[in-house]
Amino acid sequence: MQKGNIGVTTENIFPVIKKFLYSDHEIFLREMISNAVDATQKMKTLADTGEFKGDLGDLTVRVRLDDKNNTLTISDRGIGMTEDEIEKYINQIAFSGVSDFLDKYKDNANAIIGHFGLGFYSAFMVSKKVEIVTRSYADGAKAVKWSCDGSPAYEINEVEKADRGSDIILYIDDDCKEFLEKDRIQSLLNKYCKFMPVPIAFGKKTEWKDGKQVDTEEDNIINDMEPLWTKTPSTLKDEDYKSFYRNLYPMQDEPLFWIHLNVDYPFNLTGILYFPRIKSNIDLQRNKIQLYCNQVFVTDQVEGIVPEFLTLLHGVIDSPDIPLNVSRSYLQSDRDVKKISTYITKKVADRLNGIFKDDRKDYESKWDDLKIFINYGMLSQEDFYDRAKDFALLKDVDGKYFTFDEYKQLIKGEQTDKDGQLIYLYANNKEEEYSYIEAAKEKGYSVLLLDGQLDTPVVSMLEQKFEKSRFMRVDSDIIERLIVKEDIKKSELDSDQRDNLSSVFRSQMPAIDKVEFGVEVQALGESGMPVMITQSEYMRRMKDISRFQSGMNFYAQMPDSYTLVLNSDHPLIKQVLDDENTACAESLKPIESEIKGQQARLSALRQSQSKKKPEEITQEEKDDISNTQKALNEQRDKKTQILSEYASGNKIIHQLIDLALLQNGMLKGSSLNEFIKRSVSLIK
Repeated sequence: MQKGNIGVTTENIFPVIKKFLYSDHEIFLREMISNAVDATQKMKTLADTGEFKGDLGDLTVRVRLDDKNNTLTISDRGIGMTEDEIEKYINQIAFSGVSDFLDKYKDNANAIIGHFGLGFYSAFMVSKKVEIVTRSYADGAKAVKWSCDGSPAYEINEVEKADRGSDIILYIDDDCKEFLEKDRIQSLLNKYCKFMPVPIAFGKKTEWKDGKQVDTEEDNIINDMEPLWTKTPSTLKDEDYKSFYRNLYPMQDEPLFWIHLNVDYPFNLTGILYFPRIKSNIDLQRNKIQLYCNQVFVTDQVEGIVPEFLTLLHGVIDSPDIPLNVSRSYLQSDRDVKKISTYITKKVADRLNGIFKDDRKDYESKWDDLKIFINYGMLSQEDFYDRAKDFALLKDVDGKYFTFDEYKQLIKGEQTDKDGQLIYLYANNKEEEYSYIEAAKEKGYSVLLLDGQLDTPVVSMLEQKFEKSRFMRVDSDIIERLIVKEDIKKSELDSDQRDNLSSVFRSQMPAIDKVEFGVEVQALGESGMPVMITQSEYMRRMKDISRFQSGMNFYAQMPDSYTLVLNSDHPLIKQVLDDENTACAESLKPIESEIKGQQARLSALRQSQSKKKPEEITQEEKDDISNTQKALNEQRDKKTQILSEYASGNKIIHQLIDLALLQNGMLKGSSLNEFIKRSVSLIK
């Protein structure tokens, strides 16, 4: 029997391993089985090179639970170890068995995985004691048992073992009993070992017999040793890819299409990337790409190797060239990773461009699902915009699709304003903005439908990319001002008439939480609508963008700003103005006279004081301006009160306001009920 201490530089190596070496304790099972697969692959390589001439026999790696002894055992019939090799690869933590093996068999190594040695010590994250019972494949080799209780002290004894290979016996710690549960181990095997290249058995297959599930004699092999990405694309059918997708993501809709990656220069990379049907929420779609290293699951946090927008894809990437830390859980950023990232981006763009050119109709049918993915790419990665601008599409409200260049050619004749700006009109919701869309169509304009999750930031991006172009939502202004062809006709009303008209309507606008209304008067022609509500393009867009960009929260806190536009040419508005003049003229005459007098006095006082320095103005002069302003405000309040009282009893004013609100989906509850009653009374 041999005793000794493991070759480490500190007594505290095990607490470090237990707490900090691995981000997640469950990773130990992957490391143990990876080591067993390594040993098995080495055995295959030795047989392939003729250095081992015996019978390989059954190479299945076996995982067993023992409830009575609280142990988890991983057994293989791989290369095994001698006592000297245990001393080198187990007792000296800094060494790696794989490194020496690869140096010797670098041209023939059969998918060697991981770094045997340091990875082995992940066993102590969950174990109070670990034993290795091993026998080397070499002729005459003796079996030995290595034992360690989680301190640097170990023991090695000669034992009996009939076959080559290794049994790793983990005595599970009391605080890790979950790893003695069959379902827990089954789920971890499914997560980490589903596609390892050597058969892995966990228990026996079961069958239904005498009203219950019973074990059979057949091993329960938990992995697929030849997953789809390892096969030649020309040998596969569409159904093969769809079936594999269902295996990876059982609850997902069928994918749009896929890309089969297969590269051996300047780096090794295989895999299959699927384009999912992304319904709405981007965040729900992330982290669906699984990263493997020689068929061993590494992580589904792939931001380090895949550009951010490609994290929306689903599928598998497998590469032995991706550098990993000791836990294989986090990627290191280096030139090789960047090369792989660039390659994947190019392959995705080429695939999309190929589908677009080969079958545009099919591509258009998938566009509504593809759009959010391509928009995300164009927003987050400059070089992807340069690739995607030829196959990115714009969709109009009639369901027709256009490339960027095609749409520009379509609208440049009708939708160029008097300053040479090309105006792209768009709607976010066909139903809610229907009347505005129709008004634009009547002018001969085309309207885009931009109803996607990322369309607001995309609009801002395209305004920067497109020369002399601006995007305007159809309800952001009256149609004549969306695309200004000539100077807009001015209202024939004088300033007092415009002010009075604005005041009577403003006084009756409803109080809606986080909404502000302005009122303005425009001459829109007798055939135009009497009233309409518009929403500032700038403010609405800033509020939308604030949802995507930190540091813009002050926009999100601001109220929605709308403008009620009154058409002074429309007979109903003229009628309101006439009625107001008839009802209020006499009572307003002295007030308006007083307002003009106070305004004149205030103007004269300010002009007089403007010639003086601030310190030369007396308190009496300051009070004079303050009192005059106060008197002016009081008269204005009286005027507003008279107009408000008149407006409160005018059914036409209320009906016009409610029609505008109804058109914009803002008339609800009791207000909607009152509108219906009023409408019935007006019909009678």
